[in-house]
Amino acid sequence: MLALFRKQNRRKKPEGPRFALPPIDWRRAGRGASGVLAVAALAALLAAGMDQPLNRVIVDAPYQRVSPVEVEQAVRAGLAGGFVTADLDALRGSIERLVWVDRARVQRRWPDGLYVQVVEQIPAARWGDDGLLNTRGELFMTGAQHVPPELPRLDGPVGSEAAVAQRYLATQGRLLEQGLRLTALSLDERGAWQMALSNGVIVRLGRREVDERMERFLRVAAQVIAGRATDVSYVDMRYSNGFSVGWRGNAEPVRSGATPVAIDVTNGEPDTDA
Repeated sequence: MLALFRKQNRRKKPEGPRFALPPIDWRRAGRGASGVLAVAALAALLAAGMDQPLNRVIVDAPYQRVSPVEVEQAVRAGLAGGFVTADLDALRGSIERLVWVDRARVQRRWPDGLYVQVVEQIPAARWGDDGLLNTRGELFMTGAQHVPPELPRLDGPVGSEAAVAQRYLATQGRLLEQGLRLTALSLDERGAWQMALSNGVIVRLGRREVDERMERFLRVAAQVIAGRATDVSYVDMRYSNGFSVGWRGNAEPVRSGATPVAIDVTNGEPDTDA
């Protein structure tokens, strides 16, 4: 009868046998035979019409988001056949269908085992109220019950996940250089962009020339609101050559030089279709 081992911490010794079929050893696998020898051995077995039974499945996973039980169930669901006839693609697909699994790698380990490596998803941002995006901007989970509150929130129409994530990744580093932190980025149905900063300031970028407006915000507007973030409600960049600042309460507009850097909202209107 075959044995199953589980190990969540690689430094600990494996526990005793717990399951009869199939055997799974929850440890990092050691180096196996070379690829050339493995291929030759498989060819010899196939030529002889023989298929050795599997005696062990070694699973290497961090188990931070995915539990050993989930991986075990996926392995059982996708495992069929012996050492030679086991469908590795089917087994990999079974594991990768787990929500928190980013990708899996499955290899034969001579003479009678399989090695499974699991890479978990890394959440990089929230999507809407209950979605999660990975570091590639892919929506890998919806309806999440526990969304890490420290993650930035991204919003947009269905199918815009990658575009919103790309702009977030391109923007966050430059804002940090200015001492600002992006906490939310949204794209509405009309194609207009808006940012929310950790200091409570909303930045309206609109639909057109978004990159140019972002550059103007970083070059000029960020300096205007520096040190006065508590007085600022929003910064509207939807102007041809300037921007407006919405002040909280009775805060006074800031003007720099002969030409106002911050356009007072009462003296001009942005191109709201921009």
